[in-house]
Amino acid sequence: MSRAGRTRGQPLRRHYRQPEREKRGKRGASIDPHGFDAGKKIKGKKRHLLVDTQGLLLQAIVHSAAVQDRDGGVLLLATLFGRFPYLEKLFADSAYQGPIFADALAKILSRVKIEIGKRSDQTKGFVTLPKRWIVERTIAWLNRCRRLAKDWENLNLTALVFLRFASIRLMLRRLCNPS
Repeated sequence: MSRAGRTRGQPLRRHYRQPEREKRGKRGASIDPHGFDAGKKIKGKKRHLLVDTQGLLLQAIVHSAAVQDRDGGVLLLATLFGRFPYLEKLFADSAYQGPIFADALAKILSRVKIEIGKRSDQTKGFVTLPKRWIVERTIAWLNRCRRLAKDWENLNLTALVFLRFASIRLMLRRLCNPS
């Protein structure tokens, strides 16, 4: 091969460390956007969980952090499709209060009543809110799985699958060791 037109130290290609894939970007051709939540100061993905009173996962959804909590809650409830006809009461935190979430809940699940666990204005510091600790405990159980501890996944569907795997593992352990 002739070296005409280039000096002795130049490589054959212009970008010899980056192959043809350079056009796609570093993380691949198709990834779900991460987003940024200005209220919680996080970037990445959000998980919305629907759990029973024992803390076992009933339904979950994973989406960009740019989606507000009440809109994510509506998306979660829209995926139920009558799967839990015995559901009568829904406990939620103050992020889900307001007429937008209440109207969407009335359209999707008309029989379900919602109870918002609010924090008192007089309290200072950490206070456990009624029924909210159940979901927080489930999130802590699930975050013990290495794959869920950080936002590793590029696709929201993959993140949801690993969330369900972790909850299946959790349910099997509680069934096999009932103590």
